[in-house]
Amino acid sequence: MTPKFTPLKDHDTPIKVLFTGYLCTVGIGYLFALIQILFTHGMADGKFGLSVDDIVYSYYGNRSGTVLEQKLNGSMKENAPEQERFKLMEWVRDGADEEAFQDDGIDKIIETRCVMCHNKEASGIPSFVDFEGLKPYTTQDTGATFASLTRISHIHLFGISFIFMFVGLIFSFAETTTTQYKCIAIGMPYAFLIADILSWWLTKIHPMFAWLVIFAGMGMGTSFMFMWVTSILEMWLFRPLFINGFGSRYLEWRDSPEASIADRMWVVIKTFAGTVKPTIGYAKQLWLKHGWPLLKGVFKK
Repeated sequence: MTPKFTPLKDHDTPIKVLFTGYLCTVGIGYLFALIQILFTHGMADGKFGLSVDDIVYSYYGNRSGTVLEQKLNGSMKENAPEQERFKLMEWVRDGADEEAFQDDGIDKIIETRCVMCHNKEASGIPSFVDFEGLKPYTTQDTGATFASLTRISHIHLFGISFIFMFVGLIFSFAETTTTQYKCIAIGMPYAFLIADILSWWLTKIHPMFAWLVIFAGMGMGTSFMFMWVTSILEMWLFRPLFINGFGSRYLEWRDSPEASIADRMWVVIKTFAGTVKPTIGYAKQLWLKHGWPLLKGVFKK
């Protein structure tokens, strides 16, 4: 069957260069994002490498200590010598008094070690220029605040969805992948992105949802890599890989008359969707007839 689109291998070279440049740029950006996670969330428990405890400490918090102590023992550990870190933590445990802040030289340590990054010009991080900016972080560590989660959530939803839109658009010109797999691969990142954002809020409420953060992140990464690799290979290595190489066996399997697992799954999904649609319509009618008028009555009262 002749495809209703121009396959990636048949696009003009300037278009291929444009697509490849974008994919390589966002690919490098994705790699740096993973590295940044390792140096921020990955150091929440004081040990390098992302773990469930890191996720819990980042969103739910480590309720056994203060925010400042957890950071000094975690991601900020390398930013000050041990003696100064101990002096800061001792000051926090003694009540973080404002008079001691100056008398004990805490203000000098903060000015030397922290203010270079934590200043009023920096966006997205707290300012430690004065005592009032530092004081909230000397209390119990309850993880990310709801205000910061709201800010980060809308930034991620807007920004990452645009990245996946263009990666998915390029991948949609692939011809080695069936329509079913295309729909799954293009839709997966959005589903996992929403699950990822939701898991932050759920972990903030209860630490058991930390596993969902890791699962959603892995799902996004897997779908991104599948679309990225497939697009690059089809643009530049189609003949040596899919015609003369081991990829030809995959194409033979794909074109086999026997229904694949993906085909069966697709039929099940379409059948289920056809069954659910009337149910959703009936539920909508009940809501408009009974639920919405009842809710409006409650608001009026």
